[in-house]
Amino acid sequence: MTTNPQTRSPVIGEGSPAFPESGLACTPWRQMAFDKAAWDDLARSADEPNPFYESWFLLPSLEQLDPGGDISILSLTRHGKLVGLMPIVRRSQYGGWPLTHIGNWLHPNIFFGAPLVSSGAEDDFWHALLDWSDANAGLSLFLHLELIALTGPVHDSLVSVLAGDGRAWGVVERKERAILASDLDADAYLAASLSARTRKDLNRRFRRLSEQGEIEFSWEMGSDGIADWADEFLALEASGWKGEEGSALMCDPATGSLFRQSLTGAADRERLVRLSLRVDGKPIAMLSTFLAPPGAFGFKTAYDEEFSKFAPGLLLEREFLTALDRLDISWCDSCAASDHSVMNRIWRECRPVGRVSIAIGGPLRRAAFDRILRKEMANLNSGADA
Repeated sequence: MTTNPQTRSPVIGEGSPAFPESGLACTPWRQMAFDKAAWDDLARSADEPNPFYESWFLLPSLEQLDPGGDISILSLTRHGKLVGLMPIVRRSQYGGWPLTHIGNWLHPNIFFGAPLVSSGAEDDFWHALLDWSDANAGLSLFLHLELIALTGPVHDSLVSVLAGDGRAWGVVERKERAILASDLDADAYLAASLSARTRKDLNRRFRRLSEQGEIEFSWEMGSDGIADWADEFLALEASGWKGEEGSALMCDPATGSLFRQSLTGAADRERLVRLSLRVDGKPIAMLSTFLAPPGAFGFKTAYDEEFSKFAPGLLLEREFLTALDRLDISWCDSCAASDHSVMNRIWRECRPVGRVSIAIGGPLRRAAFDRILRKEMANLNSGADA
């Protein structure tokens, strides 16, 4: 069912209930009325936090980026409590080939794809998802999960359930991305990450920057001034190469709106921290981070390229090293590309994330998937050996 987005959007207390009273449901999101309180409770109880699948981020994403209502919400309820949730999509292409499959829904500004699952409900969730995929495979040849953690309780449960079912599956992509997770204070961590020469050069750049005007690092939480801060960030990002290439958030009204809505939703729940480096009140570097206790996830950063010789982005990241103490979190996922030069230079720990493909359906479908998986794994292995 496709609904005009101008006449129907997710609301609370109207239409069909969002989540089943018991068991699993998979419903097109435009046909649902959402219980955000239940959704927020699930996020707080999740073993594997994922702010990108929380209500305040996923709903604006769907509103802005799925106008045709093609995405469904798969949800699991146990004893009247929502214990699992993941957006689901059917795709007709895989790696450039016409291979229809079921997958978790992502877009370019979602940097983690693990489902929200309450602690203790992991096995139930995976069993329910696999059973549903078997029964509703349609033309899909397999289940494909992107950007999920390859360690931790949710991953370990998946591996155990797949082994118990005897299903073929494989990790078809594995990447390591930088995280900040240490007992060291900021100064000790920086000393362990950067050479004395590099630290000396960074101090020199900071002194030179201070000659340009009054320097201020500002940490902000809550929703006060959030609209103005978002506008400043969007303008700053668009002033550089991203604006010239048309990839800045504000170059597309949908992504600009998503940025504003998601930051406001996170701030209203005290799930957002904003850090800015300003010279005489003008922002020259800014970053936003989503809090998901016990961890956090980096979202967006921008800096003024006219100040590039002072390394404002690096200075801001140096200031952010105090986050573990300041924000009372245990770790922060950079959400950066695995080859990100700045983050890999400063943050010394890493987190494995990747893509997993899983067999579904009956014997013939699984036999076809086995051939697909063997070919893909062979290509991966040959690439690794090259």
